Amino acid sequence: MAEQITAADIKPWRSDTTAPFIRISHLTKTFGDFTAVDDVSLDIWKGEIFCLLGGSGCGKSTLLRMLAGFEVPTAGKIEIDGQDMAGVPPNVRPTNMMFQSYALFPHMTVENNVAYGLRREGLPRDEVRDKVAAMLKMVQLEKFAARRPHQLSGGQRQRVALARSLVKKPKLLLLDEPLGALDKKLREETQFELMNIQDRLGITFIVVTHDQEEAMTLATRIGVMDAGRIVQVGEPRQIYEHPHSRFVADFIGTVNLFEGKVEIAAPDRMRVQTDVGPILVNPVEGLSASQSVAVAVRPEKIVLDREPVPGENTLQGKVMDYAYMGDITIYKLGLPGGKTIKVSQANMGYDRNPITWEEEVFIGFPASAGVVLTR
Repeated sequence: MAEQITAADIKPWRSDTTAPFIRISHLTKTFGDFTAVDDVSLDIWKGEIFCLLGGSGCGKSTLLRMLAGFEVPTAGKIEIDGQDMAGVPPNVRPTNMMFQSYALFPHMTVENNVAYGLRREGLPRDEVRDKVAAMLKMVQLEKFAARRPHQLSGGQRQRVALARSLVKKPKLLLLDEPLGALDKKLREETQFELMNIQDRLGITFIVVTHDQEEAMTLATRIGVMDAGRIVQVGEPRQIYEHPHSRFVADFIGTVNLFEGKVEIAAPDRMRVQTDVGPILVNPVEGLSASQSVAVAVRPEKIVLDREPVPGENTLQGKVMDYAYMGDITIYKLGLPGGKTIKVSQANMGYDRNPITWEEEVFIGFPASAGVVLTR
């Protein structure tokens, strides 16, 4: 009988028996009166692609630089593979860092850029040549070995920087906005290349990004940061479907927030009186009548039609604007009382009579579509 593979085997953060590869404990970094990283504690497991996601100035790059050893923590502790990193200089840590600017040597060929770190370690020439050739083959740049950075496209320069970061086989690779300089289509293609390379090498990646789609695509788990703190950690689906706060719900993707108070809080039924009327949601433990909450509903979970929509929550509105995006159409609707919401519809086929501006429409969504937020 074959041994059963559980979710904890594939995703060790779901298990209590697998020790984290990286332990960050109560980490703080201040610059004068400004606190860039504020009492962050975080565990990351071996083989993860962990994304630190947040807006500009939230502290994610400072946290990455402390992991690399380029910044000294004001307080707290970092352990990598069981070793305390206090006092360990960057060049001795089992890490490497790939910068947003790529920081390639313009006067060196691709081959020499990738070989630079190995030669600094004094490895034999044949060993350096073999390792560089293998890495260039992995990133599909073996035909460009003799070129210089200015002779490459943005995507090719990004892969040179990645090869140089990986050729020394670090235990941990830190990537600061690694795809930020690429155009949208190339960025999407490179995301999958990056995932394939990481899977083949088994190296732990920590990626800093402000791009939510990039984090959702790359990450095994995401840590959402705001004002120096990590406000939620989870797998991409968990973060998107079950945000813990208004900030996370609004930051990850697009969301409609209906503010209100709990009207009925029964074990089998919950109703929230909101700014657009009563909304039925799935029961949530620990909530009571008159408690202030918000109901978050994603645009793709709402049905839009010219006729009344059957379901647990139905409303009527007017099309204020819309955008045809090819695969989906996004509608901006005005509801009674002046509130506006967004609804997205998949374009399953060519519609000769699509809903358009100024039309009176109906929307509906099930109780299960609403996420109740108390923060």
